[in-house]
Amino acid sequence: MKVRYSYLSQQFGNCPDLWASLKKFVSTGDFTLGKPLKKFEKNFAKIIGTKYAIGVNSGTDAIKLSLKALGIKQGDEVITAANTFVATVGAITELGAKPIFIDCDDTFCMDVNLIEKKINKKTKAIVPVHFTGYMTYMPKLMKLAKKYKLPVVEDACQSILANINNKNAGTWGITGAFSLHPLKNINVWSDGGIITTNNKKIYNQLLLLRNHGLIDRDTVGICGYNSRLDTFQAVVGNWLLPKAKDISNQRIKNANYLDKELEKISEITIPPRPKNFRIVYHLYIVFAEKRDKLYQYCLKNKIEAKIHYPTPIYRQKAYKFLGHKKGDFKVSDEHTKKIISFPCDQHLSKKELNYIINTLKKFYKKK
Repeated sequence: MKVRYSYLSQQFGNCPDLWASLKKFVSTGDFTLGKPLKKFEKNFAKIIGTKYAIGVNSGTDAIKLSLKALGIKQGDEVITAANTFVATVGAITELGAKPIFIDCDDTFCMDVNLIEKKINKKTKAIVPVHFTGYMTYMPKLMKLAKKYKLPVVEDACQSILANINNKNAGTWGITGAFSLHPLKNINVWSDGGIITTNNKKIYNQLLLLRNHGLIDRDTVGICGYNSRLDTFQAVVGNWLLPKAKDISNQRIKNANYLDKELEKISEITIPPRPKNFRIVYHLYIVFAEKRDKLYQYCLKNKIEAKIHYPTPIYRQKAYKFLGHKKGDFKVSDEHTKKIISFPCDQHLSKKELNYIINTLKKFYKKK
């Protein structure tokens, strides 16, 4: 048996209603900032629980434009996670700001207890990363942000419909940044992103920033970017968005099943599952002994396991200029030796999940 990682061929393999919608849309010629985009933004805001949503061309730009709207500039410091994907840090450095890293805990999100000592006069924002489908512990982070009067931009790219105490990712900070990349739970064929906010001033600023700073066709109000979400992609988003809750529910169900069976293997450690968290499992990650051998064994047995990520962002060559060295963020470093990701998506069959479980049991029994 083969257990693939990407489910896109299943998600879009039989969707005649979507093709009919796309065919109808193409004949309108409404390709830029069109009606389907406005519909998608309205419905996305509704499902997340904010007043506004703004479609942009990537999750990276969702973070970058949020920071730009807050006035983040060269020389400013922005606190973020030491183990995130490059997009988070890239969004910060594109503006000339300096990322200040915080180590993670075993939920894969930044340890909020370590933030306060990194705050100084240059600190201008905090970007918590809701990594893998978890959420950073926002109740404590927001108290800290309020104390120091720091805006919070949530990197919720991997956590659509995750929540803490029923309050969704993307509703805690002044903005929430989501990715619509093909491998995200809600995706729109190629790169895409969306920003959520309840702040009308920020919303109006973002509308300008994503579209060259244009007030109208002939009036440029501010220096902006070409960062629109294509209306064509919004048609795909409108088709998929009504399925969002079912998608996350099935991922949670699959993860719970894997947890129940894998925790029986002494060499596997399941990460903490806080009761007040709704984890949506963009990535299903566990800690494994003899991880590298297990990883190769899985690949050999046609399970497309992954490692997210073998080298933490703070140790990447591109960010050598920040002056960090191995060991500066010990938990992030330790995770790189133990973490392994398995398919957990909504299209997996029980037979495929059992194959993953039994393959891991065989590996550790052999060893």
